[in-house]
Amino acid sequence: MHGMPVVAGTASGEALVSREPLSFWGGYDQLTGEIIDRRHPLSGQIAAGRVLAVPSTRGSSTTTSVLLEAVRVGKAPAAIVTDSVDGFLALASIVADEMYGKPITLIMLAAADFAALQSGQWIEVQPDGTLMIAEPPDANSES
Repeated sequence: MHGMPVVAGTASGEALVSREPLSFWGGYDQLTGEIIDRRHPLSGQIAAGRVLAVPSTRGSSTTTSVLLEAVRVGKAPAAIVTDSVDGFLALASIVADEMYGKPITLIMLAAADFAALQSGQWIEVQPDGTLMIAEPPDANSES
């Protein structure tokens, strides 16, 4: 599938998908990467290092500060996929690039493509906005 790169980059990881917007202020633990909003469907899940797919953020500009701290301590998602342009996520990624040289890849998908994403899929994101659903890197290795 192909989306619009809001902040282009390359990333890969296991998908963590919700159809509900996420408030990062009080909803995301910037020191662990855990979704801590106990009313959110992803409550208790770890988004750090994963491809987080949420339609948008819910809340305020504090999303930027929460994500910046998560980037600084290495607990940010590998990439974020949305179904609309989210200014707070874009700002967080751009500032993370300026401050730490670590932007968060941010891709906007059409609603139908977003609806096809499922938690647990391995997603590889390309700079042009292409998302490939692939086998996890260890899937074919023998134990």
